[in-house]
Amino acid sequence: MNRNKKLFNLQLFTGGTAITRSNAEALIPVQESHDIIQGVVEQSTVLQRGRRLANMTAAQYKMPVLDLLPVAYFVNGEGGSAKKKLTTMAWDKKVIYAEEIAVIVPISEAVLDDADYDIWGEVRPRLIEAFGQKIDGAILFGQDKPQTWRDDVVTTATSAGAVVTLGSDLYDSILGEGGVIAKVEESSYFVNGHMADITMRAKLRGLKDTTGQPVFKSDMQTGTTYTLDGSPMNFPRNGAFDRSKALMISGDFSQLAYSIRQDITFKIFDQGVIQDPATGDILYNLMQNDMVALRAVMRLGWEIPNPINAMVPDKTKRCPFAILTSAASGASVAAYSADDGQGDGPYTEAQLSRMKVDDIKALAAAKGYVITKELKAEIIAEFLEQQNEA
Repeated sequence: MNRNKKLFNLQLFTGGTAITRSNAEALIPVQESHDIIQGVVEQSTVLQRGRRLANMTAAQYKMPVLDLLPVAYFVNGEGGSAKKKLTTMAWDKKVIYAEEIAVIVPISEAVLDDADYDIWGEVRPRLIEAFGQKIDGAILFGQDKPQTWRDDVVTTATSAGAVVTLGSDLYDSILGEGGVIAKVEESSYFVNGHMADITMRAKLRGLKDTTGQPVFKSDMQTGTTYTLDGSPMNFPRNGAFDRSKALMISGDFSQLAYSIRQDITFKIFDQGVIQDPATGDILYNLMQNDMVALRAVMRLGWEIPNPINAMVPDKTKRCPFAILTSAASGASVAAYSADDGQGDGPYTEAQLSRMKVDDIKALAAAKGYVITKELKAEIIAEFLEQQNEA
């Protein structure tokens, strides 16, 4: 057993008293916290691609964003008749709200006492993965999104009409006129990165040029480098990417800005109870079950500045991101609309009831509606409410 493991057991079991901060100091050195936050950034594709701002010093971070452009005029005439017009500029404030991500890892004292391996070394990668997955899911797809956070990237792109349904020609759907990259450029942004579901790798490998040669592989000996129009691609494998909502997200990721309020901090408890958040049932009584619990907490927030530009002054139609969606979902909704004779609606409760849940959600996304419910009846009610408001 190495020296670190001896310290670990000594701090937990000396005298049987409660663990104090000084007792646990060896378990939470400064360099470990820094190492973990770097690990989360590496594990989270969003934090890798996004633009990190200065750390927050309060719960809110106000970011000035250009909201009104100056206008220049020609001066007609000379002398006293030539009067120069005035113009102005304006800035809006977008607010980043720091929200907390936390997890508790309960461990039996007997396991810690008997283990001849580094327990912390086993727990740390799982914590990194869990934090990265939660961050990516919330920012990209709105999964368990805090109420104070803005709409997720997919919802934002959908609301701006920056959605392309995968057609028979993958190249055109991504790189062609009206493709995903073109949708971003229509908002006066240049794409500098892509995030895609891992199934897109096979689609891209199968893409061939007019001579039948693979586009993404020059030979069979070197690895395939996945880039589109010169921009790198990421294929998140932390379980956060939801291919039912998007196969690929492309955009200017400098417009995805985030700030960290609190790096990961740790606290070890040997007394207290751990409850099920859903039911309130007691899962563990640390004292009674001879257990200790490690609690990890992190706080961060994010925004899409999306400042005004000369090409698209209407911010509701301007988005630095665009998404590629599944052809199957799009075809299913389109087929239903044609067969039912509805076109763009409006839809009735009876018509929606005959559709599958995934098709209702896809139809809602195409119309810019935000569906938060899970049960079919509640989804339909939410769809109809937003349809009536529109």
